[in-house]
Amino acid sequence: MAGAGTRTLMLVVAVLVVVAAAQQQQQGSCAAQLGQLAPCARYSVPPAPGQTLPVPGADCCSALGAVAHDCACRTLDIINSLPAKCGLPRVTCQ
Repeated sequence: MAGAGTRTLMLVVAVLVVVAAAQQQQQGSCAAQLGQLAPCARYSVPPAPGQTLPVPGADCCSALGAVAHDCACRTLDIINSLPAKCGLPRVTCQ
């Protein structure tokens, strides 16, 4: 099970990917698709203990639906590969 520090690192990396993607100007590219996920940011942060994750709004769901499957998978692959490249243990979630 991943520690809180590792989960925080993964969240920071994901946010950095979204922010970097938002700066891309190419329409239709994976970076541009990810850049449109800003409405989902508040739904991607784990809630405080005892609280439930809020239900995503229509703007988030619409943006997420516009991300191509291969773009989403490649992004997750990159995020999952970063700990090893940084000399950190692999993140596993139960």
